[in-house]
Amino acid sequence: MADLGVNIDHVATVRQARRTFEPDPVWAAALAELGGADGITLHLREDRRHIQDRDLRILRETVTVKLNLEMACNDDVLAIACQIKPDQATLVPERREEITTEGGLDVAGQKARVAEVMARLRDAGVSISLFLDPDPRQIDAAAELKADAVELHTGQYAMAPPGPKRHEELETLRRMGARIREAGMALHAGHGLTYHNVRPVASIEGMHELNIGHSIVARAIMVGLEQAVREMKRLVS
Repeated sequence: MADLGVNIDHVATVRQARRTFEPDPVWAAALAELGGADGITLHLREDRRHIQDRDLRILRETVTVKLNLEMACNDDVLAIACQIKPDQATLVPERREEITTEGGLDVAGQKARVAEVMARLRDAGVSISLFLDPDPRQIDAAAELKADAVELHTGQYAMAPPGPKRHEELETLRRMGARIREAGMALHAGHGLTYHNVRPVASIEGMHELNIGHSIVARAIMVGLEQAVREMKRLVS
């Protein structure tokens, strides 16, 4: 049974559209916990387009489940992470012009920098997950750096139409999931997962954690956040 990490970034996106105080992602985290979330995920971006430093500080004090901070290998955010000490840091790539994260982190191509960031996080007592494309070269690099977990980027699977192409992408996730577990790392997954496509990914052998945001927040507009989380939790369980 996979744990469900609820990403609350899009709650902050709505707030920042008006630069006001509502909806508050801190409230959203509390409702997500009531709905059965096993973790709260948030991405403190360099440009602060949604989650703000204040959110992370308060959430560290109020969240009672796992707090997962998505972050780029950026010195500013790294310093904040080492001070706040989330339970887990998930290292992701980041480009200012992107709407959402577009692919996995190139660990193999910037191994020295990623190793430096990981060392500082480890010194602060933070567990480390790497957000990677289902690429054996990247997974092997993560294993060399002794990451605690790898979160497989499921975007290609999510975008594939139902049928042979989606099945092919799912098989790739399964093979890479096995490779991750064989290397002694925990298997996580996320990006583009919805109420309609999550079950096959949740059913991959050894799947430990799924991080889902947009689909849950979109449904929450209609049914409320606690109910939306409860429905997703049933699917991944």
